[in-house]
Amino acid sequence: MPSPPQSSSPIGSEAELPAHFAAGEKPAASHRFGVEHEKIPVLAGGVAPGHDVIEPLLQAVARGSGWQEVREGDKVIGLSRRDEAGPATVSLEPGGQTELSDAPRGSAREAEAALRTHLAELSGPARALGVRYLALGFRPFGTLDDVPWMPKGRYRVMRAYLPGRGALAHEMMKRTATVQVNLDYADQADCATKLRAAMGLSSLITALFSCSPLVDGRATDYQSYRAACWLATDEDRCGLLDFAFAPDAPEMLYRRYTEWALDVPMFFVYRGGEYRPAEGMPFRRFLREGWAGERATAADWELHLSTLFPEVRLKRYLELRAADAGPLEMVLALAALARGLMHDPQALEAGWQLVAGFTMEERRQLRRDVPRLGMQARAGGQAIAGRCRELVAIARAGLVRIGGGDDAPLLDPLQLVATTGRSAADEVRDLHRRLGGNPDALIEALALPLA
Repeated sequence: MPSPPQSSSPIGSEAELPAHFAAGEKPAASHRFGVEHEKIPVLAGGVAPGHDVIEPLLQAVARGSGWQEVREGDKVIGLSRRDEAGPATVSLEPGGQTELSDAPRGSAREAEAALRTHLAELSGPARALGVRYLALGFRPFGTLDDVPWMPKGRYRVMRAYLPGRGALAHEMMKRTATVQVNLDYADQADCATKLRAAMGLSSLITALFSCSPLVDGRATDYQSYRAACWLATDEDRCGLLDFAFAPDAPEMLYRRYTEWALDVPMFFVYRGGEYRPAEGMPFRRFLREGWAGERATAADWELHLSTLFPEVRLKRYLELRAADAGPLEMVLALAALARGLMHDPQALEAGWQLVAGFTMEERRQLRRDVPRLGMQARAGGQAIAGRCRELVAIARAGLVRIGGGDDAPLLDPLQLVATTGRSAADEVRDLHRRLGGNPDALIEALALPLA
């Protein structure tokens, strides 16, 4: 994660805020996408490493591969570097989940090369410290209290605030892992079209990429316990946004997203190198009245936007947030799926039509049902499994039309999931049974390939 935005000139009025999103617009011909990949670190026996293990791991990676250390106080909390493709970071989530936020790429094959390079860079330092990284959406071993907190100021404030907003908020923070794809947009209409389709399809994507059935060392009947945690985190800032599906979204999206974000309670204000609790003050009040003698700035707005967690998040790009972390082949399949759907207008419209007929209540109920039922969850009078199969076919056709044929084979593992109806979660559950729940045997079977 890059350093937090620094203080800038005060914001004059609410009318200035939608310009933040307009500043992200890029010509369609230059559109790329970025992958954010979280990984769950474990030691022998499934023990969760603390910062005393993860910090030297990051330091060793920096010494060996050109990354620069990112510090908060005297603690190394991440890495950063820039190459010809753009900036990239390695950051720590609250429970030590290690996230690569890759530079923007033009194809899923380019993203694959970058991900494999990153895993290779982790290989030596991780092995030396006895760390493996699990390809799962939820930490399967131990309990919540067994996972140490990472020493980051923003997490200190969030861990105090969120439990009052949802019973599984700390589980979400410390034990979940996801894969995101970040997307460019050309203008407000293009942004609205992509956000509507991606948000409408988010439950299908959760079902297809489900990979978190193990909790506290036991197999559960969940497909995505990660997604279940988000249901009980903080609905003020999570979930589906009704206005994304409104007929006037292409003309009003920036304004409507701004209005929603203005009324979401703030976690903190960043001043003097410190995250200071904002006690749930909405940004709208901060803007109008100030806080502790401070006026709201553009940097404060940017930081606040990073603390909102809808299924698809708008910043100066769109973030698709619905997938569990899982096997590397599924991470790459998500990149190919997103490119095929979102970079081809015909595929984008076809994908939207799969879910266009759902009511908002059906969309909400589907989001509630998918964590446990996966592709057998129902909407529009039938299980979504058939729509999941169609979605993969639509993305494959989109890749072909935009000249992304090299990416198309990366969809094969996802097509197998959609065709058979067996998710990665089903495979993990069966593996747990065959291995008798033995942590070290599961680690060996579920660890990402580091080299």
